[in-house]
Amino acid sequence: METLCEADGGQMEWKETARWVKFEEDVEEGGNRWSKPHVGTLSLHSLFELRSLILNGTVMLDMEATSLEHIADLLLDNLINSGAITYDKREQFREALLRRHKHLHDRKKASEGSSVGGSVARLPLIRSLADIGRSYSNAKNPEGGGESGHQSGHKAAEHHGRHFGTHLNVPVLRRADTFSGAAMADNTGDMHTSPSGVSLPDANGHANGTSTTDLAKRNLQFMRKIPPGAEASNILVGEVDFLDKPVSAFLRLSTASLMGDLTEVPVPTRFIFLLLGPVGGISRYHEVGRAMATLLSDEVFHDVAYKAKNRNHLLAAVDEFLDAVTVLPPGEWDPTIRIEPPAAVPSQDPRKRPNKEDEEFDDEAEEEKYRVQSGLVRTGRLFGGLINDIKRKKPWYVSDFKDAIAVQSVASYIFLYFACLTPIVTFGGLLSDATGTRLAAIESLVSGLVCGVIYGFFSGQPLNILGSTGPMLVFEQIIYKFCTTNDIDYLSFRVWVGFWIAFYLLILVALDASAYVKYITRFTEENFATLIAFIFIIKAFEKVIHIGDHHEPAAHLFMLSDNCTCLPGDDSLYDNFTWPANFTWDGVEHATDCLLTFNGTLNGTACPDEHDAAHPLHVAEESLLHGCSDVFLMSILLFLLTFLIAINLKEFKSSPFFPNKVRGFISDFSVIIAIVCMTTVDYLAGIDTPKLSVPDKFQPTYPGRGWVIPLFNGNAWWTALAAALPALLGVILVFMDQQITAVIVNRKEHKLKKGGGYHLDLFVLAILVVILSILGLPWFVAATVLAINHVNSLKVESETAAPGEKPQFLGVRENRVTHILIFATIGLSVLMTPLLRMIPMPVLFGVFLYMGVSALKGLQFFDRILIMFMPAKYQPDYTFLRQVPLKRVHLFTFIQLMCLVVLWVIKSIFETSILFPLMLVVMIGIRKLLEKIFSPGELRVLDDVLPEFSRKKKQEEHDMLEEEKALMGATVGVGVGVGVGQEVGKLPINESGNLEIPLASGNVMRIPLDSCNISEELNRSGVWKGINKENQQGRRDDDDRREDRKHRGHRRHKSSKREAPADDSNATRLTTMPEEAEEEEDAGITIKVGGNHHPEDREDKL
Repeated sequence: METLCEADGGQMEWKETARWVKFEEDVEEGGNRWSKPHVGTLSLHSLFELRSLILNGTVMLDMEATSLEHIADLLLDNLINSGAITYDKREQFREALLRRHKHLHDRKKASEGSSVGGSVARLPLIRSLADIGRSYSNAKNPEGGGESGHQSGHKAAEHHGRHFGTHLNVPVLRRADTFSGAAMADNTGDMHTSPSGVSLPDANGHANGTSTTDLAKRNLQFMRKIPPGAEASNILVGEVDFLDKPVSAFLRLSTASLMGDLTEVPVPTRFIFLLLGPVGGISRYHEVGRAMATLLSDEVFHDVAYKAKNRNHLLAAVDEFLDAVTVLPPGEWDPTIRIEPPAAVPSQDPRKRPNKEDEEFDDEAEEEKYRVQSGLVRTGRLFGGLINDIKRKKPWYVSDFKDAIAVQSVASYIFLYFACLTPIVTFGGLLSDATGTRLAAIESLVSGLVCGVIYGFFSGQPLNILGSTGPMLVFEQIIYKFCTTNDIDYLSFRVWVGFWIAFYLLILVALDASAYVKYITRFTEENFATLIAFIFIIKAFEKVIHIGDHHEPAAHLFMLSDNCTCLPGDDSLYDNFTWPANFTWDGVEHATDCLLTFNGTLNGTACPDEHDAAHPLHVAEESLLHGCSDVFLMSILLFLLTFLIAINLKEFKSSPFFPNKVRGFISDFSVIIAIVCMTTVDYLAGIDTPKLSVPDKFQPTYPGRGWVIPLFNGNAWWTALAAALPALLGVILVFMDQQITAVIVNRKEHKLKKGGGYHLDLFVLAILVVILSILGLPWFVAATVLAINHVNSLKVESETAAPGEKPQFLGVRENRVTHILIFATIGLSVLMTPLLRMIPMPVLFGVFLYMGVSALKGLQFFDRILIMFMPAKYQPDYTFLRQVPLKRVHLFTFIQLMCLVVLWVIKSIFETSILFPLMLVVMIGIRKLLEKIFSPGELRVLDDVLPEFSRKKKQEEHDMLEEEKALMGATVGVGVGVGVGQEVGKLPINESGNLEIPLASGNVMRIPLDSCNISEELNRSGVWKGINKENQQGRRDDDDRREDRKHRGHRRHKSSKREAPADDSNATRLTTMPEEAEEEEDAGITIKVGGNHHPEDREDKL
């Protein structure tokens, strides 16, 4: 919008005040910076005034022009022909159009190079860079000329591809790109004409006079924020003293062309909206310009603008926009407030198909379709599900390795390495105690190497992370006790148990038993995930607290004995001393208590000399000075700081500091940064905190075993058959742990493109059980929390190119490389023992806490637990709170919470923890019983749709649904036959077609049955007729002048195709034209502009 603002020296120029890429940005009043991107708020008056200008002003579609000078000539001819301006104002209008364009970027560079600053105009150019990219290319109408013009623009870009950059065709400054300025020769020295009068290369590759100096002035840095394929829409508004009424023009170029300095960045221009009016209405023109810019940045309107054949299509698009707008009451909000861009912009597809009947959304059908795609439907043939999984994953196999090429994969690999190494070593120590050192830490590391690498190469879902679990630890302990009680070799018996587990798993794979995983809904999986996350959090605190039990202060390490006893000190020290009850000097155990607490002395041959550095008094002094004894306090600090650094740096991606790439790097490496920082702090502090203990020799822990276990080793033959019974319990543990974790990883919310492989995962796990049993290694299954954190660490978000645009979750970087590298490095940890022993255990416990808290994010169950403690007015705006009454939400959460408590109790008691996987099956039954308490609609919102257990039940529901549809169709048929004056039920319809509802007050409410148009209804009130008053009066005067010119026989230039101006009867309407008029040909005058000639030499063609 070009209010010809007065610049330094008294010259007029266009100045930039706002821009749109996706959201509005304004030049601040100081004039030296852009505002924060925000949602543009418009007044209804400006929208209706804009509609009036489109209705009564000039509309020129598919103009054949490649420079602003050419556009000005064609536009002026059209305005003169239509009577919008008189011929004597042509040169003044043209001079105003061709004034210099000055952008904020230019002013910034000028202010940096010079200390002299000019005044900044408040309301200059408004330019809209609509995000048209892919949606524009799909929205062209081949019949209207817009398609060919757009394609020509792309051809031009391709033609100059060797001169342009890779992103948005940013021109690369080359000496050969210097264009001549001959077209500028007629500009006088005191007339600051815009270089946009001669544009950059057009679609045919002809140079139009823009030099490399002009390109260097462009804001090429801003080009990175503009989406590929974008075209510019320029809105020029301003006030001039030679007009007595506003003049507007909406122009669409047939070929998008670069217009020199018209735009801030070298983006081809497709649309131009011009509004010039008399002095005194700049605020009004400014709001109309903002309305036009907002419309052009609207997805639906700009699609119509590309396809429009005539004025009526543009008016219909404005009406549609008005029907979709939301009005904010003026007394309830501050119009100066800038609304933050939303986190996610809803789809505009419903606006594009308003007349399309809403399709009935069948949740069960959608779920069934998803289950078929995931392989959770029985095929009816042996190994049918396994074969389908292999076919489904085969096309993605190569990409599983290519997709890992990213810095994010490196961060995920390092983070998960430490996250997996710590529990493996910890469980190795527990296994050593439970199995008499037959299985220990080194066996766990080798098991991780074998399992991780094989599973990473051949599994159906490599995002799963394998590891030791609590139920498997209990299972190993039960087998060991059975073997020691019956004098059976444990490792050999365990081999046959593994064989039977693998055999059972193969049977399950052959029968497509994984299809029954479909009965695990959100109710069950979130109970399981929440429980495991709570266990991680609580165990992390327990481990840190236990550090205080095992690390006494250094001064207390010296214990008294028979060769070093405590004797009383000087009697004067005990004058006011309070002795403990039953105190004896022989009962003092610690040297520090003897010396410091009871003021005694040490006596004996084993006592340290008082000049010795190991004397308790010197040790205590050093402890007080350097804090070396306070291991517990240091451990607490390391634990909490590791968690806080990791959790805060993970959210750093959404902070306003630093560029986007830096924020993303810090967020991806948040856990690694926390580990490195806290390890460094521990090293510099010099406190002897407990460190990570990793075996340094690659050999079995138990001296009497090797790496290959014999099948019997002295056991009776019948032990091979007896192993089948405990294997039944083992296969249940493996199946439930593996599949419920796979369900959580394969959630639809994760937007996985490559799908899962339930049957293939189970098959690979069966092979691994055989290998691990023969090698005498622990059995690994899917670890829920580790798998969830693996998925979270590989989540991909859109790069926020447009200012104000929030990053959108796109999916997960699905690959096999991270899984393989994690466990390959775990197997090689034996070689990195010196380095790993420098990492404090409290730091790794802090990582445990971080993983537990991260696993709770996104769980609806945890969100519902939190809102139970919130007042209603402070509760977040969750979707389920909108659709389900709050009391029903709390009831559902309470039932789920009771189930969680039961699972916690069963898992916490050693004797019952082996039954934990079986309780998950009970959870499925409880979920089925909830259908007696909650309605299907409530369960659909709070949980997933539970498939029916029998085909008969499903068929009965299908038949009932068909009967309801038939009954509804009959009811609709009866309703159609009701005429005017008849009743629908007890409510009559009057002659105007309105439904009459009697009120208690005696009045009657009339509701129109037909859909109403906002423009039609407002037009009837007469309130908005004043908008057109000025244009109508000017139109009548123009008609009189046009009649006079018809008799003069002025010769005119040919112009591009345009629409005939609306007549007086249409001038006062604010509604769209009838549909019959849409295909009428325009009656405008086509004017062809030749070379330099006088107005008298023009020819007009009617």
